[in-house]
Amino acid sequence: MRRFATVLALTLAWGSALAQTATAPRCGAPSEIGDGWAIAQPDAAGINVARLCGMQARLDATKANVHSFVIVRHGKLVFEQYYAGYDDPWGKPGGQYSFDATTKHDMRSVSKSVVSLLIGIAIDRKLITSADEPVAKFFPEHAATMSPEWKAVTLRHLLSMSSGAEWDEQRAWTDPLNDEAKLNSEADPYAYVFSKRMMAKPGDFWAYNGGGTDLLGETLRRVTGAPFNVFAREALFTPLGITDWSWESYQNNKLAAASGLRLRPRDAAKLGQLVLNRGSWNDKQIVSADWIAQSTTPRLQAIGYFGSMMFYGYQWWMGRSLADGKDVQWIAGVGLGGQRLFIVPSLDMVVMTTSGLYTHPRQGQTALEMLARFIFPAVSGP
Repeated sequence: MRRFATVLALTLAWGSALAQTATAPRCGAPSEIGDGWAIAQPDAAGINVARLCGMQARLDATKANVHSFVIVRHGKLVFEQYYAGYDDPWGKPGGQYSFDATTKHDMRSVSKSVVSLLIGIAIDRKLITSADEPVAKFFPEHAATMSPEWKAVTLRHLLSMSSGAEWDEQRAWTDPLNDEAKLNSEADPYAYVFSKRMMAKPGDFWAYNGGGTDLLGETLRRVTGAPFNVFAREALFTPLGITDWSWESYQNNKLAAASGLRLRPRDAAKLGQLVLNRGSWNDKQIVSADWIAQSTTPRLQAIGYFGSMMFYGYQWWMGRSLADGKDVQWIAGVGLGGQRLFIVPSLDMVVMTTSGLYTHPRQGQTALEMLARFIFPAVSGP
């Protein structure tokens, strides 16, 4: 009887463990939250999930403050993982935050890539004739104070960050010489951008410039007759089924075109899939394929940013990773703190990751390491 009781207890314990294992969430298992994503198992998409889940040990070892990884392949959501950690979200105090599939996150300068999509839609709708329109045309009140060189700057120059204007936002936010901070504090930030002297002929050199993106956002307001976030809702987010988002404003109450977008990572991945699909979502053309091609064509080399292998299009970055001896090229939206939206045409894949590494030297390295060591090597099928 005692032996039977012991066997029964072990059997029940084993059965309980199996039940717990069966009901425990699998690493990276996507949630169904009714946001329009089709969900697939990683193996059905040719992805080794065990390889992906190996990221966790490396993230722990490097103390990387990563908040999410979302992976889409063949148009289906196949992996998502969220982590708690320090964050400094727009308009909220810095501190420890938890993240899941329903949590919005700062996109920071990934916002710039979204502005590029909106400019493309405005051109498609004939609200803007072309990217070669002079910027001065949209800001007649500043014509008298603009330098003659500014009058040669086109929307295309702003999109490719090649206006030639002097601009420095690599300093600390509290540094009075940080030009980006002026976008936050100046009553008329557009006048401030136009006040900057020209260092080069438009189109000759690349220099990172969020002020140019804010001019693009204001141009959208002027051609649509409404704040550009209203246009973003109608023209982009609603067709993609993105309903939970915000576009934050500076202290001067101007919308922060260059950095103010907040999205759920799953929704940011929709933007990546839109680019991967050449502007189409669910068989509806939201932005022209021609604009996607123009935007993601390398225009200039981004000297001084992320190494010499990075190129810049129209508010999109282009780069490459070496994964298991294979050269994998990608397009990316890049935001401060480790916000990265990677579009990988050769693998039919989108990867979105968010982090709270705003002042950390590894903010640009962690995502690239995960791509090269875990994510790309996990792709084993067509």
